[in-house]
Amino acid sequence: MSDVLLVDDDDDLRRATAQSLDLAGHAVIAVPNAAAALREVEKGFDGVVVTDIRMPGMDGLALLARLSASDPDLPVILISGHADVRTAVAALRQGACDVLEKPFVVDQLIASIDRALERRRLIAENQRLRAVPSDPDDGPLLGRSPAIEQLRRAIAQVAPLAVDVLVQGETGTGKGVVAQMLHARSRRRGALVTIDGGVLPAGLSGGLAEAELLGAVAGALPGGAMPRTGRIEQAHRGTLFLDDVDAMAEPVQLTLQRVLERREVVPLGASAARAVDLRVVAAATADVEQLAAAGRFRASLYYRLNGVTLRLPPLRERREDVVPLFRAFVLRAAARMGVAPPPLHPAAFRRLERHDWPGNVRELMRFAENVTLGLVGDDPQQGAEGGTTDLKQRVDAFEAQAIEEALAAAGGDATRACAALGLPRKTFYYKVQRLGIDLGRFRT
Repeated sequence: MSDVLLVDDDDDLRRATAQSLDLAGHAVIAVPNAAAALREVEKGFDGVVVTDIRMPGMDGLALLARLSASDPDLPVILISGHADVRTAVAALRQGACDVLEKPFVVDQLIASIDRALERRRLIAENQRLRAVPSDPDDGPLLGRSPAIEQLRRAIAQVAPLAVDVLVQGETGTGKGVVAQMLHARSRRRGALVTIDGGVLPAGLSGGLAEAELLGAVAGALPGGAMPRTGRIEQAHRGTLFLDDVDAMAEPVQLTLQRVLERREVVPLGASAARAVDLRVVAAATADVEQLAAAGRFRASLYYRLNGVTLRLPPLRERREDVVPLFRAFVLRAAARMGVAPPPLHPAAFRRLERHDWPGNVRELMRFAENVTLGLVGDDPQQGAEGGTTDLKQRVDAFEAQAIEEALAAAGGDATRACAALGLPRKTFYYKVQRLGIDLGRFRT
């Protein structure tokens, strides 16, 4: 198919330019006026339009306006022997990719066309990816292994029921995604509210912890002039997601047990209880039943939580899903970053086949993002499973990967990367310098 539509009323210049583009490998349709160009576009032309500005009848700027109105993403390059700053600015504001002045160097036009074609291709690819219907089954639960298909069926059956759910699985298997799916497919119209059991005990204690969970009336806490709605009450008529419930401190477990028994909260300083309509989804990495049997988790809370238990299989138990997941993550990362999906080196597939993925789907997703960014060399298997590297080298490799991922996601913004990593700026820059990370490579 033709990839360049050339519009110029000068017959000699049109023929010469078309010949130069043809020699450069472009398939050209050359027409003498804007009306002929519009007819070609209506036939389905999907490349780059190169048009002179000064033409009898409809000029290049008017043609640009017509083309932009019908397809804003169609690349248009304008050429004029009378270009000035005002004309160029007006054309670029209308959506032109470039404005060249006669006499132009052919190589300059070819470079501009190549850039426009690449942009057009990326836009089309991203539109294709965005057109794929969004479905809660996407992500960590993508796949056709028997274990994952059984899990999807169980979620579909349990989600509409008024029953609490305990989700168990190794780190990175997608427990949070399951919680979102259960909430999205339920009949509940309230919010999905998350309480992170791994963070709550570390940052809160005593009255502060109770206020975070249960709320507080005005004046109940020092400096608390305004009433505070607790996290549990925020989930009224919705879903309360207890993430890392197996990491919750004993006092927090006791508070939750009382709430689940009575389905009511008593904010600090309040004289009466408040009823809450909750559906509880709890997630745990460890086997909570074994923890309860060993006395390391309140057995009474465990029996309240496990109305239904869903187990997420680790990636090593669903190896047939590794490659489809990897391909999906690469496409998503490319669409999100605005880059073309990269050609995949055979070494990448060797790692997909041999690695045990102890970090499960989360680790696979990060690997796919690194491949998409070109941060993985020709032998990504090297050092992936420990090999002969010592502990310090493996820790350095992990830290470098985490910092590079944060920088890539933040477009090179160090402040945002620091926030995402939870690192002070001084520590962040020390690690960047020690690990030899080039900040300029990530700035967009």
